[in-house]
Amino acid sequence: MRLKRQLPQVSELKNLMRFERPTLDRRAARLAEAADVWDLRKIAKRRIPKAAFDYVDGAARDEVTYDESRETFRSIRLLPNVLTGATELDLSVDIAGGRSALPFGIAPTGFTRFMHAEGEDAGASAATAAGIPFTLSTMGTRSVEEVERASGSGRRWFQLYLWKDRAASAELLRRAAASGYDTLVVTVDTPVAGQRLRDTRNGMRIPPRLTAGTVLDAAWRPEWWFNFLTTDPVTFASLTSTTGTLGELVNTMFDPGLNFDDLAWIREQWDGKMLVKGIVNPADARKVIELGADGVVVSSHGGRQLDRVVNTLRALEAIRAELGLDAEIVYDSGIMSGTDIAIALALGANFVLIGRAYLYGLMAGGREGVDRTIELLTSELETACTLLGVSSVRDLKREYVITPWESRASVPGVTSGLA
Repeated sequence: MRLKRQLPQVSELKNLMRFERPTLDRRAARLAEAADVWDLRKIAKRRIPKAAFDYVDGAARDEVTYDESRETFRSIRLLPNVLTGATELDLSVDIAGGRSALPFGIAPTGFTRFMHAEGEDAGASAATAAGIPFTLSTMGTRSVEEVERASGSGRRWFQLYLWKDRAASAELLRRAAASGYDTLVVTVDTPVAGQRLRDTRNGMRIPPRLTAGTVLDAAWRPEWWFNFLTTDPVTFASLTSTTGTLGELVNTMFDPGLNFDDLAWIREQWDGKMLVKGIVNPADARKVIELGADGVVVSSHGGRQLDRVVNTLRALEAIRAELGLDAEIVYDSGIMSGTDIAIALALGANFVLIGRAYLYGLMAGGREGVDRTIELLTSELETACTLLGVSSVRDLKREYVITPWESRASVPGVTSGLA
């Protein structure tokens, strides 16, 4: 049947010809176009010098651990319930003795103001606005006091690398407590620095050295270059030595002999909540809880320390089985979407931390970029939970996910056609 044609109606054309008003705020415009965190990564890669981008994007050695982490998230399948009648969704959780409006917070990251001049100021203020914790790293480029001012009334966690100088470590903990940090995150998977080959090839040093190559790389990224030259120097705010490669700093200042006795000493120095980060072995998880930790952070350091370490999602499930339902477990490796967050919660995490995802947003657009990361993750998580048929993130359980390491027969109610 041939189409019956007519003249266009002026009223219809008027409705179609509605153009968006141009804006001079190019940052807001490019961030609004980002549909997910991966789009923020693309923006960041265009706008940030290679050395800074690779510091965030890279991992140890052949980057097998990081690649496998992402592949595992992609290989997991979800099993929703329908007709549940859920009309409202609660994304809030209790973690480390306090409330978080969302089941994720910002992970500790080092050298942050090299990624973007707003650095920790942007991350801390965005976290406060979202009602989630912000974690300051020992390797951070703002002090505990500066982040206190940036975060205002928000929750602040402090991440500790134990120094060889115990007195200096104790003083840093005292300052963090005095500045209102309610939770200590002790990282234990860095007796030495991981072999991050991208950083080696890029000549990553503190402070950054200007060479013909780095100047050329930064020349067509004028915003980063202008910010770098016109703001206060980028240094590790908590370290007494801030010169050398990242590996040299770690290997010089941090204690490679860190052991369970040292963890007990740290517990004596800190009155607040304490989480131990870098746990992938169920036996280690049990031991640190027995020594007084309030919870563990299951993490492979984003694949940036030991390459080819065990899969962290499988470790998460094993550690939950070891510790039981009452222990607090935070997951921190490879989170790039709200669906990833839902998977980690279903596999046993009470809470997750975002590292690279946060930094991609920061590099893409400073404070507004971090806000956009949180907005995207929240929207994706809301969609995932609604389609899974839960009314609260606390309802996410193991039965909602099918993993590649289980047999079809081990999944209750799943027929052979689903797994």
